[in-house]
Amino acid sequence: MKIIALFGCALLALASVSTVHADALSPTPNDSAADLARAAQNPVAAMISVPFQNNLQILEDGSVFNALLIQPVLPFRLNADWNLISRTIVPVLAVSSAVPGFDKWGLGDIQQSLFFSPRAPTSSGVIWGVGPVISAPSATEPIYGTGKWSAGAGLVGLTMSGPWVIGALLNNVWSFAGDSDRAAVSLMTLQPFVNYNFDGGWFLSSGPLITANWEAPRGQQWTVPVGGGVGRTYRIGTQPVTTSLTAFYNVERPTGGPEWNIRFQMTFLFPK
Repeated sequence: MKIIALFGCALLALASVSTVHADALSPTPNDSAADLARAAQNPVAAMISVPFQNNLQILEDGSVFNALLIQPVLPFRLNADWNLISRTIVPVLAVSSAVPGFDKWGLGDIQQSLFFSPRAPTSSGVIWGVGPVISAPSATEPIYGTGKWSAGAGLVGLTMSGPWVIGALLNNVWSFAGDSDRAAVSLMTLQPFVNYNFDGGWFLSSGPLITANWEAPRGQQWTVPVGGGVGRTYRIGTQPVTTSLTAFYNVERPTGGPEWNIRFQMTFLFPK
């Protein structure tokens, strides 16, 4: 079940493109659904949001792995030029094995990310952020975590042009403390994302989570998915919400890794 712990760590590293964004593009409660959709697609927006992302996978041995990621995002204004975006990711994980009697659920390793981001885009229209990432060994089951404290850095960059929101997130974390009997962690995650927005808050989206486990043997390091899906931003009463459904096929994966990942996300938006 080592593959489950590594996949959970990868999901935490770049769980999803959800919210973090420059003040010049900050949404307000009266913005249209289309404007709110574009804001919610920016991983560095000055907007409070609470995404709930569910990932469902079937492993080669017939096990079903489900990861629900709860990801509150809080922006802070540091000064006239800079924002600090805090994102905490709390994973609730469950596995149902093909082996009779092996059914477990619990918490995974909790991750905290901070992004320092300029409040205005660059002269070329690029929005960016950079900052530290730390992962705590909070898993309630050994298969759901690495048993290690890990830390590293994250970087995000994107641009918005008409209906398009295009960018990428990149980070790498390395273990520095924890259970000496557990394997070391050196994990890179790259998430390119492309969104095309329509009227009425509808959008097409692709955000595959590419990972490289540098501690794995050669030929077992990479997971490379392809795919995408559809989503919409709308209101439930007065509450803005974004939901999306996407599917990804892993064209490259380690032995025992899942072929498919089905991702459903609901994000509650709290524009200023």
